[in-house]
Amino acid sequence: MNKPELQLRTVQVTRYVTPLREGGSMPAIAEANDGFLYVLKFRGAGQGIKALIAELIGGEIARILGFKIPELVFATLDEAFGRTEPDEEIQDLLKASVGLNLALHYLSGAITFDPLVSPVDPLLASKIVWLDCFLTNMDRTPRNTNMLIWHKELWLIDHGASLYFHHNIQNWEEQAIKPFTLIKDHVLLPYATELDAADAEFRQLLNSDKIREVVALIPDEWLNLDGSFASAEANRSVYSGFLAARLLQSQIFVNQAKDAK
Repeated sequence: MNKPELQLRTVQVTRYVTPLREGGSMPAIAEANDGFLYVLKFRGAGQGIKALIAELIGGEIARILGFKIPELVFATLDEAFGRTEPDEEIQDLLKASVGLNLALHYLSGAITFDPLVSPVDPLLASKIVWLDCFLTNMDRTPRNTNMLIWHKELWLIDHGASLYFHHNIQNWEEQAIKPFTLIKDHVLLPYATELDAADAEFRQLLNSDKIREVVALIPDEWLNLDGSFASAEANRSVYSGFLAARLLQSQIFVNQAKDAK
């Protein structure tokens, strides 16, 4: 039997619990109709739907590579939701986010990762650095690690700042093979002494078929919003092409990380 394609559950948001005023995206803790709490990422936030696409691709690629990632779900926001919200800024955000959003399972009791408190072995550090080079994730710095310790294990969160090529997507082929110079600011770069081993392992785990499976998760309604492509599928194929090309030329960003280190 063929393995089933990747799928994400869809939940209905039932209660806005509290905002998480971090950065410009204003995520929130919300409850869904399955009774669980989620960190809700809004389509109407500053970075818009492209941040949700980056979150989705980054999280599911990381999961394929063996990292611990909170479950990602599609989260539907009803038009009536939030009408009683007294904060006008939040109410505007909720109104702009009616429809399909993205959410991560809330890790209750998790603490922010600190490399001085919770040392990371060189291979794991190298794997995380490799992932962020591959995804062009600029948001794993000492100021904001976007990693949590939960049940004594390291969890990765928040990949919405990844894949920044899609904000200027027309020259994606050129951007796909560029080194990732911002890796110099990565919180784990000083510990990443096993980059070649990480590269060899991940090139075995990841391939163009798995990349396409992840990219296929992107809802059509999130794609080609500005009409730059002939169809949503044409837009989708650019994401697959970008990631496949980046994987094929991984030595470019691995060498860049070594130089930055």
